[in-house]
Amino acid sequence: MDLDKTGNANVKGERAYWMKMPDDFDDNSNMTLTVVMSIVAVSAFVGVILLAVLFLNQKTHTASYSQQNSSVQAATEPEPPVVLYPDTEELLTGSSLHPDDFDFWDMYPEPTASPTPEPTKEPESPQTDPSTDGKHTLVQYADGEEEWVLISPYLPKHEYDFTKLVCQSDLMKYYENGKQTSYVGVDISKYQDYVDFVKVKKAGIDFVMLRVGARGYGTGQLILDEYFSDNLKRATDAGLDVGVYFYSQAINKDEAIEEANMVLANLGDYQITYPVAYDMELVENDSARTENLTRAEKTEIAKAFLDTIAASGRKTMIYGNKEWLIKEVDMSKLTAFDVWLSQPADIPDYPYKFSMWQYDFEGSVDGIVGYVNMNISFVNFAEK
Repeated sequence: MDLDKTGNANVKGERAYWMKMPDDFDDNSNMTLTVVMSIVAVSAFVGVILLAVLFLNQKTHTASYSQQNSSVQAATEPEPPVVLYPDTEELLTGSSLHPDDFDFWDMYPEPTASPTPEPTKEPESPQTDPSTDGKHTLVQYADGEEEWVLISPYLPKHEYDFTKLVCQSDLMKYYENGKQTSYVGVDISKYQDYVDFVKVKKAGIDFVMLRVGARGYGTGQLILDEYFSDNLKRATDAGLDVGVYFYSQAINKDEAIEEANMVLANLGDYQITYPVAYDMELVENDSARTENLTRAEKTEIAKAFLDTIAASGRKTMIYGNKEWLIKEVDMSKLTAFDVWLSQPADIPDYPYKFSMWQYDFEGSVDGIVGYVNMNISFVNFAEK
């Protein structure tokens, strides 16, 4: 190695490299730009790292604060009950549950439509005793049955005061203001045989009701009472007021009119003073051709008979017992005719208007052999 004048080594043919001071570098611009950019890049990288660290620190602090708040809230609220579920293995193998046990829909009622409100019912009136309420009357049937029947408000009622009835020598009489206003009578048919009407008149009898005839309840044949003509003449001659009746078994209006015409034909020119009575009855202990008639049909038949008699100018009357007049015919369609009530009793309990009352089946009158039916008339038909 050679040393030059300055004492530095010099190697020939080779370049010697020594540390140079800044003054020794060349003014190279490219080199300077690269260094600056590197510094900027490093600075930016460091800045990004610092920002990331700050962000993470802030997030961690926030999460810690939220966790602290949650812990405080959890401490103040009760913990929900822990529900323990059986292990799946237990459900599959060791459980006693059945699939039907999981049908829990019956726990909930099925929805139903709102029920329609029922109309408000009026309170029922307390039950009253029909025997004392004054609105019913007792009907006793031929078979022994009894029924309390509502009294019709549309039929005229009688106005008799039966405390004014007086029975004298087996003769029923009715007094008003101390004066007798009634008339005593008997009804006569062939079953009384020969009757001495003069003695009957002297016995205090005022009128007689004579049977004209009847229709057979089995055959339907018209039958004239064999005593009628003689009874009619002798009763009239004895000074008795006379009325007549016909026992009907008509099953239609034509037969009823036929019966009425038979009565009129046998009366002839006799001007009887009491009514012509229509008598249809239930037949006891036997069947009758009228049994299948309805109430309406019986009413129409009775009206046909009575209308035919009325058309001749004679007085009319319908005869029947309480059962017949209330249950067998419709008296609301027969109000134009007088009523002859048959009810053997001390006092009649027929509520509707009636003009004559047959009160005894076993009466005894001088001039008549055996029993006779007794009657009282509240109307003087001889002057009506």
